[in-house]
Amino acid sequence: MSTTIEKIKCLIIGSGPAGYTAAIYAARANMNPVMYQGTQPGGQLTTTNEVENFPGYPEGVTGPEMMVQLQAQAKRFNTDIRDGWATKVDFSGPIHKVWINDTVELHCETVIISTGASAKYLGLPSEQHYLQTGGGVSACAICDGFFYRNQEVVIVGAGDSACEEAHYLSKMCKKVTMLVRSENFKASKIMEDRVRKTDNIEIMFNTETVEVLGDGQVVNAVKVFDKNAKEEKVIPATGFFVAIGHKPNTDIFKDYIELDEVGYIKNIPGTSKTNVKGVFVGGDAADHVYRQAITAAGTGCMAALDAERYLASQE
Repeated sequence: MSTTIEKIKCLIIGSGPAGYTAAIYAARANMNPVMYQGTQPGGQLTTTNEVENFPGYPEGVTGPEMMVQLQAQAKRFNTDIRDGWATKVDFSGPIHKVWINDTVELHCETVIISTGASAKYLGLPSEQHYLQTGGGVSACAICDGFFYRNQEVVIVGAGDSACEEAHYLSKMCKKVTMLVRSENFKASKIMEDRVRKTDNIEIMFNTETVEVLGDGQVVNAVKVFDKNAKEEKVIPATGFFVAIGHKPNTDIFKDYIELDEVGYIKNIPGTSKTNVKGVFVGGDAADHVYRQAITAAGTGCMAALDAERYLASQE
């Protein structure tokens, strides 16, 4: 139960590029933003070893390093950055209520949701090991494909996103092996045709991943089980891409905020506004198309500007 109540002009739920950018803009507009970093401070980028496509870093930067710099910039303008995560909300009235860790009750004039989305993984111990080492497991071909140019990679998935990422990888990799668990794609016909017609993409249906192999630091092969042949095979590869979807971190908002069928927040097109006045969204919690750090930062900026204008309209 709540033991204290705190009044806040602008609450930012979640960190990452969207949250920190919103914090920078909100702080500079004298909105006195308070940010709760969530269960994964810094968001998905903290699991990214190298970021080479964010403008302003000609030599590249690690994801964790970028998050440290964004946090420092937000703090420079006196953003109140706190540990903890939102566990419950009540957006039914003019005052937006948010509970932190089930103990602190916040009454907020505006709320910016930047809780992001979590990539789905197979859950194999070897997959998680090489994800942590940064040695060859990724859930974003657009982010990391460049590091595997002229190499052989494996991608798991059967939907439109998997086909799109396989096709993207085929433009820079020597060979792309696509693992599909069933005997059919889940993708649209046009996306399926695209990968089938790409010479350096090999599609293996009825095939499941058994283990990601490597030397302890980097990936060098993937062990799979061919359900048709009923035998295991080893596929040489330096990269293992997982494209089985993302889950937006929006469950606590579902009773008040309009979500799509997957759980992404629906924003009013061209804005960061949600269906609840005074509640805004930035980053991957609403973006199932681009999912890039730079686009997240842009929508974080939009959320802060929209929140500022909302507060001005209430005066």
